[in-house]
Amino acid sequence: MKILVTGGAGFIGSNLCESLLERGDEVTCLDNFSTGKKENIEHLHQIYPDSFIFIEGDIRNFTDCENAVKGNEYVLHQAALGSVPRSIFDPITTNEVNISGFLNMLVAARDAGVKRFIYAASSSTYGDSVSLPKVENVIGKPLSPYAITKYVNELYADVFSNTYGLECIGLRYFNVFGRRQDPHGAYAAVIPLFVKKLMAHESITINGNGEHSRDFTYIDNVIQVNLQALSVTNTNALNTVYNVAYGERNTLNQLVAYLKELLTEYDEKIADVDVIYGPNRTGDIPHSLASIEKAKQLLGYNPEYNLKDGLKEAVNWYRENVL
Repeated sequence: MKILVTGGAGFIGSNLCESLLERGDEVTCLDNFSTGKKENIEHLHQIYPDSFIFIEGDIRNFTDCENAVKGNEYVLHQAALGSVPRSIFDPITTNEVNISGFLNMLVAARDAGVKRFIYAASSSTYGDSVSLPKVENVIGKPLSPYAITKYVNELYADVFSNTYGLECIGLRYFNVFGRRQDPHGAYAAVIPLFVKKLMAHESITINGNGEHSRDFTYIDNVIQVNLQALSVTNTNALNTVYNVAYGERNTLNQLVAYLKELLTEYDEKIADVDVIYGPNRTGDIPHSLASIEKAKQLLGYNPEYNLKDGLKEAVNWYRENVL
């Protein structure tokens, strides 16, 4: 397959690029390095010089989108400005990237005759809905600018499917973690941030009392479902959205206990690192748990890594690559 991965130098995007190249696909990567990193893809140039193309560009620039999509049959759209807190601090840029940039990519894909457009949706779309587990057709009111942008993505994709015949599949990611997820910066995700701090013997801060729960999802589960979305031929599986998770929830207190257990094997002092409890974070929901039945039935999704299994892999990667 000839596949464009937008945001291909980012955490999820670079892992997708690598997996696609390993199986023999031709991959074009579009990224502007606002959150992606050159070191995430440098090895791909060396290993796959004939099947990996990198284009430095911004999805907010329609010409960049046109150039990137040219000659590709499929698009895996991962480019976005993530983070609920970032969107609360700067809603304008989040909107420009996540909505205007998304629309640019849809139009460019339509004009280039792309066969299928698979995009990163988000569990934040469930908003203030309190029902558990989260089922795709039951959502609430968005709680942050970021959540609004990801819901608008789904609406636009649906319109482009119905109006222009572009095959679209949205994947609602739930708290993805794993290798190459950046532990640095103001908007670092909770798992890499906690790992970095624990390894440095620095106290970690949990927002709230630690009993908020999440459906943490290891990167290899995400790669699996993207590959299945690329190849699925069942027409009933197209032009819809899917939860991408493990289907199990763990509290933040459980997460910290698992991390300490794993890291203490290498450094006994980590067991004594303090945990500080702070105020709840604006825009956060108390609990998140996905139903993955739809993805199982229509895409053949079968996630292999639960939280503990994924953390073992992630911790090993961070030990070798962060400190």
